[in-house]
Amino acid sequence: MSMDARETGWSPAARVRGMGESVFTEMTELARRTGAVNLGQGVPELDGPRPLLEEAAAALLAGANQYPPAYGFPALREAVAGHQRRRYGLEYAPEGEVLVTTGATEAIAAALLALCDPGDEVLAFDPCYDAYPAVARFAGARLVPVPLAEETAGGAPGFALDLDALRAAVTGRTRVLMLNTPHNPTGKVFTEAELAAIAELCRERDLTVVTDEVYEHLVYDDATHRTIAALPGMRERTLTISSAGKTFNVTGWKVGWVCGPARLVAAVAAAKQFLTYASGTPYQEALARALGGVEEWAGELRRTLRRNRDLLSEGLTRAGLRPYRAEAGYFLQADIRAWGHTDGVRFCRELPLRAGVVAIPTSAFLLAPDAPSHLVRFSFCRREKSVVEAVEKLIAAA
Repeated sequence: MSMDARETGWSPAARVRGMGESVFTEMTELARRTGAVNLGQGVPELDGPRPLLEEAAAALLAGANQYPPAYGFPALREAVAGHQRRRYGLEYAPEGEVLVTTGATEAIAAALLALCDPGDEVLAFDPCYDAYPAVARFAGARLVPVPLAEETAGGAPGFALDLDALRAAVTGRTRVLMLNTPHNPTGKVFTEAELAAIAELCRERDLTVVTDEVYEHLVYDDATHRTIAALPGMRERTLTISSAGKTFNVTGWKVGWVCGPARLVAAVAAAKQFLTYASGTPYQEALARALGGVEEWAGELRRTLRRNRDLLSEGLTRAGLRPYRAEAGYFLQADIRAWGHTDGVRFCRELPLRAGVVAIPTSAFLLAPDAPSHLVRFSFCRREKSVVEAVEKLIAAA
């Protein structure tokens, strides 16, 4: 049989069918082609701390280039456990209750592969990080969207927990609740009262929580990030995921971690060993030494990002694109209807030509088919001059 004949009858597996080029790839290519200011993807233009970069270079040159242990470099596991103790008062054993992963996305994938059987249901707040529905699909599970309610507080629109919608979404097949706080793409930080209500429901319905906290250090103004694992009865049913990428501006290093009770972490490790086994030895060694001083570095980074957020928010307001509150993270949501648009995808495809700026349609993160699509996401994890240039272009194009 010829190669052409074999290829004619071939089709991809159902689990990846329809997963073509993402809108992120499309918008990045638009930025490259048009020379537009790219406020699309959350890829920082900002540098990581110089001592951390030098530590990684030294570790690489010293020969730390082979596989680390499957659970991760021991000193990094100890550093992660120390971080959780200092920041949240949670005790995790470095041996068995901390697992280093190839970024937070692998941790999420391994967690859902470990916890879900075909036919199980996973709850996620809508909009959500686009990896959640993909990895649920790989696990054979069904991701059930729970829409966040839009609210206005202090004159600025934002998002809130809809507890009735969450309760209504739980069925006999619900196995896992995916919680992302601080939240991507909305910039929401779940409040103490919201977390308490979620925790009560999880205890009542015996749900396991996978909480994605990669923006834990990037919280602004009066918002406070709390981890649901620290609430009564939640440590033993929660896997907490974070990473170095967002905190230290080293997204390309792909070093993340999972903390939780040994039985849950062991299940994640069982899946993870057949995804990457282990990776990033020199990065792990460097991060083990840096994590203890993260608070000082993160404070400086927060100041930079908060200034960028405020510049972007003021610019969007002047351009007539109403910004939403961003209590944390890298991103601002904006309402595009004042520019005569209700379709975020079309708006973002036209924006590079109209204004010389790239954004991402929020619909790329929405699961419910009837969800509104009048919001777009702008990133502010850029150099200040990039944010200023984008703002000037948006105002001129209004």
